[in-house]
This record gives sequence, C-alpha cells and structure tokens, in this order.
Amino acid sequence: MANLFEIIFVRSWWTYDVKEPFGFSACYHWFNILEGLVWFVFSALVLLRFLRHRQLRIELCYCALFAAFAVSDFVEAWQQSSWLIWLKLFNLYGLVWTRERVMRRHYPEARVY
Repeated sequence: MANLFEIIFVRSWWTYDVKEPFGFSACYHWFNILEGLVWFVFSALVLLRFLRHRQLRIELCYCALFAAFAVSDFVEAWQQSSWLIWLKLFNLYGLVWTRERVMRRHYPEARVY
C-alpha cells in the first residue's frame, strides 16, 4: 500500500539530465520552458483584457491560473513527478472551468480570446 501511495503522489518520473545521450532530456526540458512562456503570454493577454474592458475580478483569477500553469511547466522542465501531475490536473480543471464561466457570461460574442 505504501508503494502505491509513493507511485501516485511522490514518485519522480523524470529528471533533467544534461548528459543524457539521446537528446530526449534536452528536448523535453526546452519544450517545457517554451510552453511555460506561452502560458505566461496567455496570462498577460487575460490581464490586458481585464485592464482594458470590464474589469471582472474573475479574470484576475483566470490570469493567476495561467501564470500558475506556466510556473508548473518551468518546474516540469527540471523534474516530472506525481505531485506535479496532480497539481497540473487541478490547475487545468480550474482553467477550463474559469474560461467557460468568463467566456459564456461576459464575452459570448468572442470565439477565441
């Protein structure tokens, strides 16, 4: 039972290794850094929309969720672990729920942004 707990909540699945000979480690590392930067751009776009338009407080939460997802990708660039997967899953759920709420209630005419 303790082993199952370790697998589900504690285990480190991957760690960045500069010397890894096949290049997977470097590709995964830099992909996550790039992905984190993209999430920060989304966070900034939501913040700009908040400052420009309706100034809904929920958009600040939406912005913070994007920023938290970006930070989780930067952590993932160095190490992938079970607790991080769970954290990202909960963050993703929050992003989807908040986006649906913001877009449907406050920007129904918008399709993407």
